[in-house]
Amino acid sequence: MKSGFNFYVFLSLSFFSLFFTGCKIVKPPSLTTLAVSEIGPHTAKAGGNITSDGNTDILVRGVCWSISKSPTTEDTRTTDGYGVGTYTSNLTNLIPNTVYYVRAYATNKEGTAYGNQVTFTTGELSIAELTTAAISGITQTSAVSGGNITFDGGSEIAERGVCWSTHAVPTLADSKTSNGTGAGIFSSNITGLTGNTRYYVRAYATNAIGTAYGQEISFVSGSVLAVLTTEIPSATGTTTGSGGGNITNDGGSAVTVRGVCWSTSANPTISGNKTINGAGTGSFTSEIAGLAPNTRYHVRAYATNSVGTAYGTDRTFTTDPVSIQDYDDNNYNVIRVGTQVWIKENLKTTHFNDGTAVPLVTGNAAWISLTTPGYCWYGNNESNKDVYGALYNWHAVDAGNLCPDGWHVPTDAEWLVLINYLGGASPAGGRLKETGTSHWLAPNTGATNESGFTARPGGRRLDTTGTFELIGNSGFWWAADKYDTSNAWYRRINSDEDRVFRVNQGGLKTGMSVRCIKD
Repeated sequence: MKSGFNFYVFLSLSFFSLFFTGCKIVKPPSLTTLAVSEIGPHTAKAGGNITSDGNTDILVRGVCWSISKSPTTEDTRTTDGYGVGTYTSNLTNLIPNTVYYVRAYATNKEGTAYGNQVTFTTGELSIAELTTAAISGITQTSAVSGGNITFDGGSEIAERGVCWSTHAVPTLADSKTSNGTGAGIFSSNITGLTGNTRYYVRAYATNAIGTAYGQEISFVSGSVLAVLTTEIPSATGTTTGSGGGNITNDGGSAVTVRGVCWSTSANPTISGNKTINGAGTGSFTSEIAGLAPNTRYHVRAYATNSVGTAYGTDRTFTTDPVSIQDYDDNNYNVIRVGTQVWIKENLKTTHFNDGTAVPLVTGNAAWISLTTPGYCWYGNNESNKDVYGALYNWHAVDAGNLCPDGWHVPTDAEWLVLINYLGGASPAGGRLKETGTSHWLAPNTGATNESGFTARPGGRRLDTTGTFELIGNSGFWWAADKYDTSNAWYRRINSDEDRVFRVNQGGLKTGMSVRCIKD
């Protein structure tokens, strides 16, 4: 009996031992939640570490999250494979600037277990981050730039490009390109530029938050023709003139030659007559020679740089005539004194330049009663015509057309210009007087006639008596200006002085000589 009992106990213990050593107890997995990283406005990275599978296979694993605490797989979750160990999970479609709760999870046949809860806050949306590409391909009217959007700010780039202006810090309110959407590198063609002009450029990128700009880059567009003006030209004689120009901008390329060109036709070019007046920008003066007398010329300043030759405005001038004729075909030689052109003789016409006769008045009583134009020869002797010219009252001067067309009786101011050019009242009288004593009485003080004016002493006819006086002793010449209701300005030169007298008491009925000056 005892041996049978022992055998039974042995069998029972053996079975019990075999049962418990061949089977394991199944339970839920053990795991932890990894820290959240790479947090953005809409995404983040998390994950878990499964340290025990609970003695059975892990069927699914991942993370779950919510804006409420203790998220479960009923909330938003990822599915990140199976098995134990560490895994990574990508959290997407997050709301910016929001607190989230995250737990790793793992599921086996016993159920789902969760790791510790982790919290984080998503990033805020911002403007993009970008740089402006270097400028290349610069021409007179275009260039190439672009940008690189390295961060979209958490929202899609809806528009990108570059903006530019001639002022610093350009914005979308200035000229701009539009070069698609999204982040990354893009290229922009800048067009419509003006040559030799500094421009400022910035790349831009616009997202839901606003527009961001890259750093500012400046450049100068390609060279163009120089910019210049033509100075007003003028005659300096019968065959010479003076002109010039002012180069205000070299166009971005050095001016290598400059000057003026001229022709009797409009818009002359350097293929014809021209001067060469150095190089560079600024003002310059050109002396023009080899011209024909009394001829109208067109003049343009020019400047040549690496791009080509630019021209100023077409301007004209007329060379001095050698002589002119009045309506009666009287011929007068012409002289230039400084900037003025005068006839070298006293006027002797008997007609206005429209053909209307100037009345010849010989009687003294008739002369002193005149309130209209009239003329006479000194002493009523026509033999004085060729030497001394005619004597005219101021009413003939005031008619405005006594001189040949294109000429006029000088004003008081124009007489002043002449006298000042010759050194002032004294010695201007001597410099105006004909030399010698063929017409002037001795001593003809200071007479040099270096001006070429050849003033002669034609005397005058008095406005109160109609009598003649002072031929050979004095010359009297009208100005075109009245001094008051009864008198006008005139100039007087005497034989015994080198002075020109400026007088304002010329009675309007007085007979005096006239010199004409070119308009």
